[in-house]
Amino acid sequence: MKSALVIDDHPITHLGASRLLRDLGYDPVGQAMSGEEALAQLADGSAPALIVLDISLPGKDGLDLIAPLKEAAPDARILIFSMNDQTGFAARALQSGAHGFLSKNAPPAEFRDAVYRLEAGEFYLSAKQAVALATLRAGASADPLGALSDRERQVLTLIGRGLSLQAIADELGVSYKTAANTSSSLKKKLDVDGINGLMKFALESGV
Repeated sequence: MKSALVIDDHPITHLGASRLLRDLGYDPVGQAMSGEEALAQLADGSAPALIVLDISLPGKDGLDLIAPLKEAAPDARILIFSMNDQTGFAARALQSGAHGFLSKNAPPAEFRDAVYRLEAGEFYLSAKQAVALATLRAGASADPLGALSDRERQVLTLIGRGLSLQAIADELGVSYKTAANTSSSLKKKLDVDGINGLMKFALESGV
């Protein structure tokens, strides 16, 4: 009998995903509310065939958990299951070693299809994500930072340091409108939402 592990800090997600997985023949279906809890379970010797992993978790986020999860359970297939379905997150997930990426807005039939694809040794992205990722990779630069202007890099760096847009404008000697427009351009180019998304990207990319 194949087993699975669902790592998510929302009980309702555990309930829904566990029911779907049991319908697909997974038993037992383990549950963890954080990465630390999941790694502790795996340290006890459990070896799930499938790990369903959210991105937004307390402590270490899901994308940063992929590597230690693969080390603890090298044969497990990892499906990212998240509300954060921007192309940048999907790209990072696959680059980090995940085998699939599915939005929590997807219908149950798509969840089942994703699991079947992973079981067959394939990778899974929704059609929308696959097209967006292909477009991103076909761009002038595979590195999203390579598409940024010097001013955009400056603003991104200062956002990563926690400065407000007004403080950034003062630091660079530009108007608030210029700082705000540059921030908007960054969000579009990097496919992230809000200042918090830019700050997270800046910290993770080390700019």
